Amino acid sequence: METSELLKRVRHIEIKARGLSRNIFAGQYHSAFKGRGMAFSEVREYQYGDDMRDIDWNVTARYNRPYVKIFEEERELTVMLLIDVSESLGFGSSGKIKRDTVAEIAATLAFSAIQNNDKIGVIFFSDKVEKFIPPKKGRKHILFIIREILGFEPESCGTDINLALRYMTNAIKKRCTTFLISDFIDTGNYKFALRIANRKHDIVAIQVYDKLSTELPPLGLMKVMDPETGGEMWIDTSSKSVRSDYAMWWQRRQSEMMLAFKQSGVDNVSVSTEEDFVKALLLLFQRRR
Repeated sequence: METSELLKRVRHIEIKARGLSRNIFAGQYHSAFKGRGMAFSEVREYQYGDDMRDIDWNVTARYNRPYVKIFEEERELTVMLLIDVSESLGFGSSGKIKRDTVAEIAATLAFSAIQNNDKIGVIFFSDKVEKFIPPKKGRKHILFIIREILGFEPESCGTDINLALRYMTNAIKKRCTTFLISDFIDTGNYKFALRIANRKHDIVAIQVYDKLSTELPPLGLMKVMDPETGGEMWIDTSSKSVRSDYAMWWQRRQSEMMLAFKQSGVDNVSVSTEEDFVKALLLLFQRRR
């Protein structure tokens, strides 16, 4: 992508994402992703009903009457975007490829995080970890992230969610909220890594898919290619059994993915490239309140 074109796209997505995060997501995001830690705030005299475990014995001894520690929720979060950049994200049947929707969602979440004074970082992954951007604050950092999201060229084609989750779990020591954004077209098993990651962090899965991926249209002979392996084959889409088998494959795949989310306790949402991702994210946020 040429520099001038990239800058135009960065500016366009900045305007759109900033407006969405300021006008729509601000309160919803804050409520859905509260700080999980507790920080010491002050001490006050013991009152009936206070937890004995909160007594500050040093202050109590100094003033010869009981005092308790008061804690406040740590509002600042560390937010990680775990972004799939595999070749399958380059597919789109309605004039918009999956990668574009991923970029818009990621940018909107990034601006929402910054407006809530959260740090944000990114891990781009294919079947390897392509790039790690450590979490920071600030508009300059956000624009750098968006430029990377729009212009990043992966070295590899495949998908390995298991590897990406394990890397993130080891790389980020402090508990964080992680948005895993992918089409989840992965032949590997990532259930165990997802469960482990969600124990240490707060994982939220966002699936981006294309409607054509859910069912085959009756168009006769069609040559299809796997963008991640380069494999090609001809299929007869006029055959009802072929279309039925494909639909069953898709449903089975979705069921396995949803089961992995459920067993791992991971909140999730699926977004089609044809639908408004804003509504889908708002529903996700509301479920977490």
